[in-house]
Amino acid sequence: MLKDFEIAKKNKMKPIVEVASNAHIPPKCLQLYGNYKAKVNIDMNSNSSKLVLVTSINPTPYGEGKTTVAIGLHDAFSKKGISSMLTLREPSLGPVFGVKGGACGGGYAQVVPMEDINLHFNGDFHAITTANNLISAAIDNSIYQGNPLSLNPEEIYFTRAMDMNDRVLREITIGKGPKVNGVERTEHFTITAACEIMSTLCMAVDIKDLRTRIDKIIVGKTYDGNFVYVRDLNITGSVLALLKDAIHPNLVQTLEGNLVFVHGGPFANIAPGCNSIRALKMASSISSYVITEAGFGFDLGGFKFLDIVARNYSLTVSSIVLVVTLKAIKHHANNNTLSSLEQLKLGFSNVRAHLDNLVMLQIPFVVTLNQYESDTEEEISLLEELLQEYHTKLVLNSVFLNGGEGALELCDAVMACQNEEMHYLYENNCSLKEKILIVCKKLLHAKDVLYTEKVLEKIADADHFFPNLPICIAKTQYSLSDDKKLLGYPKDFSVTVKDIRVYHGAGFITVYLGDILTMPGLPKEPAACLIDVVDGEITNIF
Repeated sequence: MLKDFEIAKKNKMKPIVEVASNAHIPPKCLQLYGNYKAKVNIDMNSNSSKLVLVTSINPTPYGEGKTTVAIGLHDAFSKKGISSMLTLREPSLGPVFGVKGGACGGGYAQVVPMEDINLHFNGDFHAITTANNLISAAIDNSIYQGNPLSLNPEEIYFTRAMDMNDRVLREITIGKGPKVNGVERTEHFTITAACEIMSTLCMAVDIKDLRTRIDKIIVGKTYDGNFVYVRDLNITGSVLALLKDAIHPNLVQTLEGNLVFVHGGPFANIAPGCNSIRALKMASSISSYVITEAGFGFDLGGFKFLDIVARNYSLTVSSIVLVVTLKAIKHHANNNTLSSLEQLKLGFSNVRAHLDNLVMLQIPFVVTLNQYESDTEEEISLLEELLQEYHTKLVLNSVFLNGGEGALELCDAVMACQNEEMHYLYENNCSLKEKILIVCKKLLHAKDVLYTEKVLEKIADADHFFPNLPICIAKTQYSLSDDKKLLGYPKDFSVTVKDIRVYHGAGFITVYLGDILTMPGLPKEPAACLIDVVDGEITNIF
């Protein structure tokens, strides 16, 4: 079978102006980046479309094909003659050159041009990285130039960013050497997908809102313990200048010629894990159904979409698609000595955990099996039998091999779902500790929550100065717990809150559970060793 990049190259794309016209987007609303990519700025008047959220169980390190399923589902709607739009996140260069690869789907359910999307893609990540680092440069320059804001170098919360997996930048010393090099202090780099500017951009409805949010970003504290904000640095205008194009969603297409919004790229294990609110609102303005995909499992990106994005913008999710693979389910058995069916039965506990959470939140859901050629009839029959406990039918899809044709049954199942009301685990006016306890016990199924003394001080500060913000749990994606080795459906465990950080511009508080890294590292054999340029064409992006 052809590899993903080979399938993409054989595809004949339509001019993006033509694809946009089919969705009633006029050329005057497009900012073209060649023939097949554009940025778009259209009115966001409607919020009447039905919203479909694609999520999954806890994944293996290689992902389980949520994006592929979301793309195939979008193409299936088109085959049925039903108006739909798909909104996706942009890929980060870290995973592209690391382990997971790109984020354009796979097989015959892809968005194209996949090489452009996976690499520099209209410059959004570069603009966000530069805007972030302008703030960092201004912070250190202010300290060097007499420190008029009285910033305490040991209480700087805003960190530099880079869109690459580079573990040596997790903690470094800056300002070493002569005085002209600045004040020596410890600095940290965050991967761009997890930086505060990324989340802030994704939560902004327009440029005016983005200005307000950037102004509110916390830089650090003074020696007297007062907060310092980006507005105090007097550089918000310059930050906006760097982001004025990046705030507009990008338009591309599926292999079957259907329009897709791709915009924003926050990671789900350390950030919200959802595409921009602007992309969602624009998609809702021009279609009957909007399909969106959230990163990693439902315990991370899926729940954050409901708890942060849907809550903040009064969105109603009409249905949730829970993507499973037999490979991932068997991985959660954590026992290779068992037979395939025994592994499947034992690993189903992880599916059960996510279904329990979906039932608790009272949102209609569909369980779909992202099929592999190696899947057997016996395994599929067993999975169908196990799902009977939840009175849920397993919907098979073959989008990897068949594109939209492989998701027609899934499309019917999604349209059969109806939801009129959203339910949340906590009220925003709860204390921060109450929010953390509720999420950890009800969603993650932990028995208790532990805190360090320093974290308790930060929590008291946040409750006093920044009440009513939702929380964004940062933890491993491989387990419901804060320990990646606890697979399946762990229950008798404690979680430890190692730190919190107020993302005031984005409008949430990140709670760090366990030893979560905001700057990943490259593996021993990264994907970067495979990618090449042959006869002027990029090869081996997967």
